[in-house]
Amino acid sequence: FMSASENAWPWGAAPCADDAQDTLARAAARVFAGADGEKLAQHLRALTLERALGPDAPVAQLRHLEGQRQLVRHILALAERGRA
Repeated sequence: FMSASENAWPWGAAPCADDAQDTLARAAARVFAGADGEKLAQHLRALTLERALGPDAPVAQLRHLEGQRQLVRHILALAERGRA
């Protein structure tokens, strides 16, 4: 079994120093810059944030989608931070 700390959701925790986070944020901003970056961001949003599952969706599917949503939100927020 995993301990509570090993099983903790990692997004939101800063896994590296502030200067490394700033470097990652600027890199993410560059990835999502321009028309191709916007197409990619929109595709990720459509697959995750704009998707709804029906009332009979299994719990595992709901959890999987929520994990995907969290990851997409994290990546897009990182890109926004890099643009600032």
